[in-house]
Amino acid sequence: MSVKIDETLTVECETGNYHTFCPISCISWLYQKIEDSFFLVVGTKTCGYFLQNALGVMIFAEPRYAMAELEEGDISAQLNDYEGLKKLCIRIRKDRDPSVIIWIGTCTTEIIKMDLEGIAPKLEWEIGIPIIVARANGLDYAFTQGEDTVLAAMAHRCPEPEFSVRERKETIKNLFAFHSIKKKQSIEYANHPSLVLFGSLPSNVASQLNLELKRQFIKVSGWLPAQRYTDLPSLGDGVYVCGVNPFLSRTATTLIRREKCELIGAPFPIGPDGTRAWIEKICPVFGVETHGLEEREARIWESLKDYLYLIRGKSVFFMGDNLLEVSLARFLIRCGMIVHEIGIPYIDKRYQAAELSLLQDTCIKMCVPIPRIVEKPDNSNQIRRIRELQPDLAITGMAHANPLEARGISTKWSVEFTFAQIHGFANARDVLELVTRPLRRQKNIEDLDRTTLVRKNNKF
Repeated sequence: MSVKIDETLTVECETGNYHTFCPISCISWLYQKIEDSFFLVVGTKTCGYFLQNALGVMIFAEPRYAMAELEEGDISAQLNDYEGLKKLCIRIRKDRDPSVIIWIGTCTTEIIKMDLEGIAPKLEWEIGIPIIVARANGLDYAFTQGEDTVLAAMAHRCPEPEFSVRERKETIKNLFAFHSIKKKQSIEYANHPSLVLFGSLPSNVASQLNLELKRQFIKVSGWLPAQRYTDLPSLGDGVYVCGVNPFLSRTATTLIRREKCELIGAPFPIGPDGTRAWIEKICPVFGVETHGLEEREARIWESLKDYLYLIRGKSVFFMGDNLLEVSLARFLIRCGMIVHEIGIPYIDKRYQAAELSLLQDTCIKMCVPIPRIVEKPDNSNQIRRIRELQPDLAITGMAHANPLEARGISTKWSVEFTFAQIHGFANARDVLELVTRPLRRQKNIEDLDRTTLVRKNNKF
């Protein structure tokens, strides 16, 4: 089955299994972002073992998460779920005093139909701490969608804007009368409606994106999630929202349908090209002309020359894991790489429409064919295609890295791009550092083998 995006860009669909982390791993970065939160994972021993192994490296940072372990009695519905969760939440309040407790539902809570949404409001009222329920379980397509589920649930707790509909219309009317911004010497904000960005990024990266928009006289009213739960942004009719990650389609849908926000469809700010396109999509919505973006992007490309020299003409194959594949492939094509295939577990063609369009434009600009995009790829078929194509690099999940390395294919774990700082102009170098590391290692090995061979020949 295939779905046509336009005359030249086609998304194919296979019927493979999902080879990805469990989405409950999202708490590893969300608890660090939302500083006054506490995450309670409701699941079985298997979930506990996964968290212990996946997040064990963070034990010295005193992570704010815990495990509500279901026993056989809970699963057979013979015990009182409310009383068990109440004891845990009271202990959490006493030990950590968080501003919000986020319950993460797992596969087991889905299967036994555990009524977390029914229990939470009553317990929230009783203990006096907000409780948010997010079912970030293994039924999702990719582990990054755990964040999507949490943010979609958190959006319902955002306050409504304080200004009235009449004031909002007046603000929008006055917006387009603003003509003299560029003449001002100091950076000031344009008088425009609220703009909220959604997606969990490290604080320094979020500040960089705020500053990039400030240079265009655009003010960011808030982020979802905020650094503190108590600082959640106002959402509602007349508020514009824009995403920074391609795996947040559920959050985008919630903001549009439930919170009545206006979504700005933009590519994602990954790479200099993506960051520029992201800003260029936001500014016209508020009647602001962009300035200095071409020069800024050109300076970044100039600073990346040493990396571009290493990867230009090299080929890469995306097996699909974290839903960042289309954005990364577009950036690498712009860097001069050849992308054989973009495997992706799931793609929301409406939410990623601007990114897909930029991918097509990039391929035309670089005079290369549009790569094959395969949704829900069959890994057996992919391995066969990798053997035929012999790419210089395969970006893959951890499960397939070692087998591919054993067959002479250099690999990079896709999960590393999830945890790395890859957004904005300033972090493009970090993306290329990750991509070139296995290529540089392979080159060093080849040089070492060549040197060893020469020494042996000279010896004889």
